[in-house]
Parts: sequence; structure tokens; C-alpha cells
Amino acid sequence: MPFMRRIFSLILGVIAVLAMAVSIVQLNRAADGIVTDDIAIGTIPARVFHRQEAAAAPVIVIAHGFAGSQQLMQSFALAFARNGYITLTFDFAGHGRNPSPLTGSITEEAGATETLLSDLEKVSTFARTLGDGRLAVLGHSMASDIVVRFAQRNPDVSATLAVSMFSPVVTASSPRNLMVIVGDWEGMLKQEALRAVSLATVPIEAQAGITYGDPLKGSGREAVFIPHTEHVSVLFARESMRAAVAWLDKCFDIHRATPIELDVRGPWIALLITGAVLLGWRAARYLPEVTPEPIGAGLSWRRLWWPLLVPALLTPLLLRVIPTHFLPVLVADYLAMHFAVYGLMTLAMLGITTRAFSKRSSKHRSLRRLLAAVALVVAYEALALFWPLDHYFTNFVPALNRIPILLAMVIGTLCYFLSDEWLTRGPGAGRAAYAASKLVFLISLGLATALDFERLFFLVIIIPVILLFFLIFGLFSSWIYKRTGDPLVAGLAHALAFAWAIGVTFPILAD
Repeated sequence: MPFMRRIFSLILGVIAVLAMAVSIVQLNRAADGIVTDDIAIGTIPARVFHRQEAAAAPVIVIAHGFAGSQQLMQSFALAFARNGYITLTFDFAGHGRNPSPLTGSITEEAGATETLLSDLEKVSTFARTLGDGRLAVLGHSMASDIVVRFAQRNPDVSATLAVSMFSPVVTASSPRNLMVIVGDWEGMLKQEALRAVSLATVPIEAQAGITYGDPLKGSGREAVFIPHTEHVSVLFARESMRAAVAWLDKCFDIHRATPIELDVRGPWIALLITGAVLLGWRAARYLPEVTPEPIGAGLSWRRLWWPLLVPALLTPLLLRVIPTHFLPVLVADYLAMHFAVYGLMTLAMLGITTRAFSKRSSKHRSLRRLLAAVALVVAYEALALFWPLDHYFTNFVPALNRIPILLAMVIGTLCYFLSDEWLTRGPGAGRAAYAASKLVFLISLGLATALDFERLFFLVIIIPVILLFFLIFGLFSSWIYKRTGDPLVAGLAHALAFAWAIGVTFPILAD
């Protein structure tokens, strides 16, 4: 039987490597025949996409959303470029690899909104020099409002595409040629899309998938709902690309002799991540054994409830009165404090000097093997997950000005992941304890958001991303613990991973 398990493990490892290799090949194929030029517009990192033949064509400026980067918008950029348009992506101030912080209040229209509009104005000024003089803009989420405002200020913008739009400034006639693309699972934003289109169709109530007005005269309006997608996956759906290209063709009066060319990227990114996770299961077998017997709190479900529920309920209440403004990063300072307070309260509930730790002694732990295992896990996750994500999904490379932020984030994530790993591991631990602890943590974040919605509403956007990370790293954690026997290995490695992910994605604000 052990022989058959080894054969199965080997086969699964080969399948994982093949899945990753095929995914990378397919993702790179999307850029076949497309020239990409990395440029800097002042301090703004940008990238131009166009066909190799470089025919004069309209230019489409593409803007990412909150905590995003230009990599997140590659699917639209490549789809437009494959179909003859010139496209330009960029990193807003405070985002991605843009070294400039985001200035101005995020709650005031004259604050950060003006900074973002200024960035878009600079990029669009450069974009006007690239093509045939015609210009369109596309923005996702936060940037949907920015592109709408920009188009209203610039009457030469021929079309505006707003993805997952929320913008209070849309009127019956402005901006010109507005298409709103929304994921079918974005309930409130679907209503907002129909409201924006209905402004131009009164007394007719607008319906999705119908073009109203005349795009050739600048009065076109349409809302499109993309099946089986939400706030992020809508950026990678084939139907999103097809609708966007078709809208541009209408607005620029382009008639194609051949069908719209599309390369789907979302499933290949998902397969790449799946391959990395499966390969992680195989790779975990080669980690060193840290303790001769598994250690951890080993709490049964009967004893687990209090350490799970007390930190989840008290942390949001405590952070209502404890100052959490200490990092120049939007929302991330609160998240760091939530991790830290939650973790410290979990340790307090466990009783770090009494029963929970003394029952599972760690005196036989090998420090050398512990550090070696942590280094191997960090190296694997950086190479197999973060590097591909940076290349194909969103920015994961920190600029130098983010290093202090990463260090501050690590303090919070260490408190949480070390205590949580110990809480949910050990002989006799309740089944699915790890999954339950992560669910309770997300509920705690939801409670915190409800208590301070004006400041923390951006957490609503990133909670699904945190959930995805919990799922991936939860699998890694179970395999790591099974091999090493020590909760601290995954605790240390994943504290670093989460601090890294949050520190490089959340926007940096000016003091």
C-alpha cells in the first residue's frame, strides 16, 4: 500500500507540473503577435499594447481599481490589442509599482479623486500621441467613477466603459457612449448599472443587453451582466471582453471582416494556481520533521468554542476605541491591528503558560529543522504562487517605500497565525477546527466593517480575496503540519505570506 501511495503521489506531482506548464504557455499565447512596451509617464509606470504591424488606431486607456495594479487589467488590454486597438495600462498613485503616494482624503471628492483624475489626465495626454487621435477609457471598480468624471471633463473621449461601476455623477447625457459591465453576482451594482442607463431612457425602464441611443452620435448607453462572475472574475470573463470590444467597434464605427479575437485567461490563471497547490502537496513530503510527535493545543470541539468566539467578538469592539491609524496604507493599518489583537486574545484564551501549552511539550523541537522548514515553505510559495501572480494577475513586488509597511504588518500577522495554528492543531483537535477558525475570523472582519462602515468599507471588497488565501494556505498548512508535526512552521511562513500580500497591494497614502 505505501508503494501505491508513492506512485499516486508521483503521478499527481507530474500532473501538477504539467498543469502549471500548460497554463503558462496558454497565458503567454494571449500575447502572441502583440508588442508590449514598458514606459514611465513621469513617475507613473505604464505599459503600451499594440499589434506588431502597429497600424494607426484608437487608443484605449485602462485604469485599475482599489488595491489593484495594471497587471490586473491585462485581459482587457490584450483583448483590445488583438482586435486592432492600441491600449495603455498604468498604476495609479499609491498602487502597484508607482512610487508616489496617493494624496488627498479618500472620503472627499476634492481629495484623492482629484489625484486619481490627475494621473489619468497625464496618462491620457501621452496616449493621445500614440494612435489616430481617437480616445476611449475603461475603469474598474474605484476607477469606474474616475473614468466617468474624466470623460465628462474631456469631450474628445469617444467611449467610456465602466466595469463594476459605482458613480454618482452619471447624467442623462454624460459621459458619452457609456457601457456598464457588471458581474451577475454583483447584485447592488447591477441595480446601479440599470439606473445609470435608465437616466438616458426615461420613461423607458432600461434592460440589460440592449443598446439605447446612437453610439455614432455619442448618445449610446448599455448595461451588460456577465454570467457566473463577481467583482474580480468579471475582469477575466470572455463575455466581458467580447462586450467591450463590440462596444468600441460601435462607437468608432468599425466593421470587422472577421470575428472578434479573444483569448480566455481566467481559467488558465485558475489552473496555474491549482497546479501550484497540488505541487505543494507533493513538495510538503520533502520538508524536514521538526518534532518526533505532533504538538499543538489539541482542543476538542467542547473546549474550542471559547478561544474561537471571544476574540472574534471582542476584537472589533476593542478596535472601536483603540487608535489604529499608524500606517500610511489605506485600511491595512486596521487589518494589521485586527490580526494582532485577535492573535493576542487567542493566546490569552489558550493560556500560554498553563495547560494548553504544557500538555503538548515542544522540548524535543529541532530549531535548525524548524527554520529550514520555514525557509523552504516561504521559498516555494514565493516562486510557485507569488511570482506567477505578479506576472499574470496583480502586483506582488514591493517598492522600497513599502518595506516598513511589510515589517509592521508582520507583527500583526505573526500574533494571529502563530496563535491560530497552535489553537487548531495537535492530537485530539476537533475536525475542521482550522476551517472554523478562519470562518469566524472573516465574520469578525465583517462585524468590524459594520461598526465602522465609512472607514472600513474597502474591507468588503478584499474579504473574498482573504477567503481565497485562507483556502490555499489552509491546504498548505495541513500538509505542512502533517509532515513537520509543528504548528509554528506554517504559522511563521504564512504570517510572512499574508503580510507580504497585504503590504504590496493596499494603496499607500501621503501623510
